[in-house]
Amino acid sequence: MAYRIVEDLLSEPEYYGVIVEKLPSGATLIDTGVDARGGYEAGLMASRIAMGGAGTVSLSYSGYDGLVLPTVVVTTDHPSIALLGAQLAGWKIRVGDYNADGSGPARALALKPKKIYERIGYRDESDVAVLLLETHQKPPDEAIRFIAEACGVKPSETYLILTSTTSLAGMIQISSRVVETGLFRLDLLGLEPRKVLHGSGYAPVMPLHRDLGIAMGRAEDAITYGGVTDYIVDEDDETLRDLAERAPSSRSRFYGRPSYEVYRAVDFDFTRIDPSLFAPAVITLTSFRTGSSYTSGSINSEILRRSIGLGGF
Repeated sequence: MAYRIVEDLLSEPEYYGVIVEKLPSGATLIDTGVDARGGYEAGLMASRIAMGGAGTVSLSYSGYDGLVLPTVVVTTDHPSIALLGAQLAGWKIRVGDYNADGSGPARALALKPKKIYERIGYRDESDVAVLLLETHQKPPDEAIRFIAEACGVKPSETYLILTSTTSLAGMIQISSRVVETGLFRLDLLGLEPRKVLHGSGYAPVMPLHRDLGIAMGRAEDAITYGGVTDYIVDEDDETLRDLAERAPSSRSRFYGRPSYEVYRAVDFDFTRIDPSLFAPAVITLTSFRTGSSYTSGSINSEILRRSIGLGGF
């Protein structure tokens, strides 16, 4: 399904504002914001590709206590596969001096990381690899061959979508990870991912910034302080009540400051940040068995405003 979306990008690159490049190895690069202009449509397409085509991603507007921002709305009826099996940026690609975080359906070919696929009971087989790379530079030939080999495909059947956090498309695809972020948090808290039957949510698209650190902080704040999620789960009420109470970002000791301030406080060493901060602002869990719903957390518009006020161009 993701490849069909790739074909749409390839058929109308000017409309989507992307740059398509066929490399000597035969691999195809689709740049949505490293050097390309990109835009809203490119961001939505990249988001759908990251989910393996197994979900919907659309753009709307929402108010956050008077602060009105573009907002990404996400739904999926295949949460464990679309979110943990594809959209999760779980493939840390390190080849020579090149670094990128990989997400998308190609992860299920390479089984990166393997423990995720063991947990959700899924793996994929395909002659084509589609991978989204969060990066600020084009991958060298060595990295492309590494990716193709790990996926068990030819370089000529490898399609890499490049996104940058400092671009509009990059900010959109990060906000589209709001439901994935919540499911990943619930998984860490012990919920069996395959019990989650449906997932939906939304998060604001924060204003762009040329400084990578500030852009990263704003993108994170969109989910941590503005992200709202809802899951329908085949689980009992007591379990869901407990999970809902523990899951939102407000349970972290780092909560209450714009993410950029947190990054600077730990010298951008993300291993020093309490992982419970990386969660949506609001999580609602509804039991498929009883129909009961449990909600915890709240949108923090004050922090969203402070995040937007960090620095200038």
